[in-house]
Amino acid sequence: MLIKLTGVLTIVMGVSAMPVLAQDLIEWGSSDYWSVLVDPTLGNGCLIQGEYPDGSLVRVGLDRRDDTGYITVFNANWGDLVEGEVYPIGFSLDGEYFEGQAKGLYLNGVPGADVVFDNVDFFMSIALRQSMTLYNADQVEVTTFDLTGTGAGLEAVLKCQDEQG
Repeated sequence: MLIKLTGVLTIVMGVSAMPVLAQDLIEWGSSDYWSVLVDPTLGNGCLIQGEYPDGSLVRVGLDRRDDTGYITVFNANWGDLVEGEVYPIGFSLDGEYFEGQAKGLYLNGVPGADVVFDNVDFFMSIALRQSMTLYNADQVEVTTFDLTGTGAGLEAVLKCQDEQG
């Protein structure tokens, strides 16, 4: 299993990797624009979470049960997603384009898309980026996120993870 950082992105989609279904996140702290939380359902995996003006809730974190990372985005305007269905997606990080798959899921009735990956280098490369744009299967832009403060946020995730033992 690998993720290429140039060209096409191969993403691991595991049935067990449904990190955002947890309702009982534990507050660990904050970093710049992000809340830092612990998800007990993911082996006490740590994550950053932020809300955006378009109504999106974004989470980037670690699933300690299977040593994967994830990016999950929820938005009430994405009502046509089906829970558990896998969707082809594209996304760019500062203009570098990747393709992969996202699994549809819901949090408190709000639809979302979950992308799981198993490459630590890719996880940390997110920290170096300024923006992320998501595209649907037709290559139509869905939304763009400012990643300001993500580097400090993911450093906090690693500190949080160290404390979890």
